[in-house]
Amino acid sequence: MTDENIWYWIGFNAFVLLMLLLDLGVFHKKDEAPKIKESLLWTGFWILLALIFNLGVYVHLGHTKGLEFLTGYLLEKSLSIDNLFVFIMLFGIFRVEPKYQHRVLFWGIFGAIILRAIFIFAGVALLNKFAWIMYVFGVFLIYTGVHMLFEKKDEKPHPENNLIIRGFKKIFPVTNTIENHDFFVKKNAKWYATPLFVALLMIELSDVMFAVDSIPAVLSVSRDTFIVYTSNIFAILGLRSLYFAISGIMEYFYYLKYGLAGILGFIGIKMCLNEAYVDFGWGFEISNVTSLFIIIGFVAVAIIASVIRQKKQTKTI
Repeated sequence: MTDENIWYWIGFNAFVLLMLLLDLGVFHKKDEAPKIKESLLWTGFWILLALIFNLGVYVHLGHTKGLEFLTGYLLEKSLSIDNLFVFIMLFGIFRVEPKYQHRVLFWGIFGAIILRAIFIFAGVALLNKFAWIMYVFGVFLIYTGVHMLFEKKDEKPHPENNLIIRGFKKIFPVTNTIENHDFFVKKNAKWYATPLFVALLMIELSDVMFAVDSIPAVLSVSRDTFIVYTSNIFAILGLRSLYFAISGIMEYFYYLKYGLAGILGFIGIKMCLNEAYVDFGWGFEISNVTSLFIIIGFVAVAIIASVIRQKKQTKTI
């Protein structure tokens, strides 16, 4: 790693830390649910920042890296939307009021950044040492896409059955009620975790599960650790704002899961085809430009179909 690359890493992580501190310490100090208009503006702000950064990558690192970042960002952004459905269900299960949800999501994103960094470095290291793992990732994504296609849409998580949650409750007492916005409270000289912390723990666990799918998918776009990391982080930084912006209109994303299943299946096929082309000269190579348009196509078709479905249902009422 050159001195210039080190400064790229230091500068980017310093920027992310500053934005997170401003977010919770300045812009969202009070316990209140962001309004839809405010959330839409914040969502637009995070997308604009990602595009400005993308322009900087294009100027300083070249056209190829700029395209890799944009494709990786859109891919991760698309796949991360599926997290929002899980967040809604988890907050409902733990009865987390909207005014406390932003705080939980903030720390959830903070933990996700650390977890994603570990996944990315491990994934790139594995691929650089064992190129054949690309086939494993590809087959896994195809399987995940098919599984997502046929899984029950109304299936909900059951945190009470989660081994980690059950184990945590055995070693650390948990209160029955949420105590303001605190994750831990002290009662009778004894510390207790609150349901808010258990909800945070479940969100972190769900992000690990999503990272297992999304990180291999983004590695099909680029093996440059900096590009994969920055595109991932920018995608999840705006996830909280996006959650509050669309949490009330999730019915307009009814078919999104099918679009995401298509994306995962396509990326899995791309990984296998491209690796076979490089290793044996078989078939053909799918470019990142092609991937970019196919990803946009899957998401657009899924959302348009969902909107049409919702309008038809509204007319019949």
